[in-house]
Amino acid sequence: MNNQEETGSHSHQVQEGLAEKDSFSNPGVREPTKEDVSEQGVTQNKDISGYDQETQADQSEQNQKQSQNKQESYTETVSNMQETSAFSIAEIQVMEAGSIVDISSMEAQILDSLFYSEVPGEEIAQRIAGVSYQENENISMEELRYLRVLHMGFDGQTHIGELLVHESIAEDILEIMAALYENQYPIEKMLLVDEYGADDEVSMQENNTSAFNYREIAGTSRLSQHSLGLAIDINPKFNPYVKEKDGELTISPANAEDYVDRTQEFEYKIDENDLCYQLFTAHGFTWGGSWNSVKDYQHFEK
Repeated sequence: MNNQEETGSHSHQVQEGLAEKDSFSNPGVREPTKEDVSEQGVTQNKDISGYDQETQADQSEQNQKQSQNKQESYTETVSNMQETSAFSIAEIQVMEAGSIVDISSMEAQILDSLFYSEVPGEEIAQRIAGVSYQENENISMEELRYLRVLHMGFDGQTHIGELLVHESIAEDILEIMAALYENQYPIEKMLLVDEYGADDEVSMQENNTSAFNYREIAGTSRLSQHSLGLAIDINPKFNPYVKEKDGELTISPANAEDYVDRTQEFEYKIDENDLCYQLFTAHGFTWGGSWNSVKDYQHFEK
């Protein structure tokens, strides 16, 4: 949230390595005699060294065939593993945001592929049209990016998260979210604000992390940076917007009174020692908690 004029703006890889080469012994190969009988019963004199070379060539060919068969079997197994992994990724990609995902058997590269952005498709366009997105001259839907990420919930489990942001910060947000997840940084919810009817107060009271919402700054006719998809609010209930004017304190969300005093220690607090703050500022974002006239501890913008 920002209620003041805001400033500034992997497929599964199987280790190939060096394939282990099987060594084969030659049991049952008799020592050749100087005279061998052909199938016609004719005795032929053979050069012993020539016979050895013939035998070794035959055995080498046999070994190569066995090795080739093993390699074909190995390749087929790898292919099957890749197909299974891809199917699992496809399943996860169609799961609803907020779903819990079991990632215990997933390789790092598979996890990386679950952090991605795309131009909003028809389904997303229908979800946000007339809700968080209003027809306007400032930002088109094509300038937005729909992000799917993983995040660690307050329950200690992996959840699917979703965000809408401006295309110019999509990669920044993906990198930040990946780093937060890697460090098991807890974010309770991450759903489009449309799940709450684009009502910012309701979304914040539910401690929902969100970004795009085409709206004006409360009490003004100026657009919020959220309207342009250039701002994001993280764990807003624990990191409220606070403004004091004429002795009157404004807190948003309204159920965040216990988290106004930032000298107190409590979980999920964003301050300058917090990983979330460090990652966002390293990517060039401004933190609302550093503003003077108001404090917006949940808010990062670029």
